This record gives sequence, structure tokens and C-alpha cells, in this order.
Amino acid sequence: MSKDSSPKTTRTAVLVKPDGLQRGLIGEIISRFERKGLKLVGVKMVSMTDAQLTEWYHEHKDKPFFGDLKEFMASLPVVAMVWEGIDAVPVVRKLIGTTSGREAEAGSIRGDFGMSKQYNLIHASSSAEDAKREIEILFNVDELFSYRSALETVIYAEEELKLLEE
Repeated sequence: MSKDSSPKTTRTAVLVKPDGLQRGLIGEIISRFERKGLKLVGVKMVSMTDAQLTEWYHEHKDKPFFGDLKEFMASLPVVAMVWEGIDAVPVVRKLIGTTSGREAEAGSIRGDFGMSKQYNLIHASSSAEDAKREIEILFNVDELFSYRSALETVIYAEEELKLLEE
């Protein structure tokens, strides 16, 4: 749920990191979000530049692992996605699990497929503000789509569908 506890339709950024790409988990990850009921509104494979990575991970710029993190993330392309749904940010965070694969909850993406803290397969926005910033780093406006999914009527109750129209 959002901080003010009233549900809102939101978008969130997700990256499948180089280790997730190497392990062939793209389809599995997309499938989990789709089965949950989230809507894919943007997707592309991209090699992130140093400038993009510096902006993306700005909160880590003074930490000793910053250089290694950027090097790892630039080592191969990532699959960048934007997912939409009611309270999408916390829903996606729950689906991916805690940072360390060894400690992540069974049933989460990291819990089911990860063993490492650093090679943890996936990134998801931590807040609505981060989601907006991260989406703007990798996506142009014309690369994001708004559409009504036929499945929304069986995923959300009538009252929740009204939130999707706001």
C-alpha cells in the first residue's frame, strides 16, 4: 500500500540484471508479474551507460562497492521494464524479495532463484519517487503505453477499477 494507505495506480521500474539475463530468467520473471495481475507498459533490452548507472545508483556513490556495482551492471545488457497496477511499487518489491538471495522469502524471485547479495537478479524501484526517476532515466515517453487490459475486470473489483481510470 502507499504511505497514506489509500490505494493508487502506480508504475514501477524493474531491471533484470546481467546475472538474471545470463541465467535465462527473463520469461520466468515476466510471468510472475503477469500472473500477479500487473500490466507491462514498457520493456526493452539496454546497455546502461556509465552516466545512467551513476544517476540510477546515486544513493550508493560514496560506498566502497559503487565502482564494482557499476562495472557489473555495465557488463551485459539489462532488461528494463515498467509495470503498472494498484500499489505497483510495494507489490513488486514483495514479489522480488529481500536483497540477499540466501535470506529472501521462499516464493519470491530472489528467494526461489538467488543465492547472492550482489548477484541478486533483479532491481525494483523502492518508492514512487524512485520509480518516476528511474523510468525517466531509461524510457522516453513514447516507449510507455497506456491501455486497458481485458484481464483487469477479473483481477480488480469494480471499486478498484475506478482507481485505474484516475
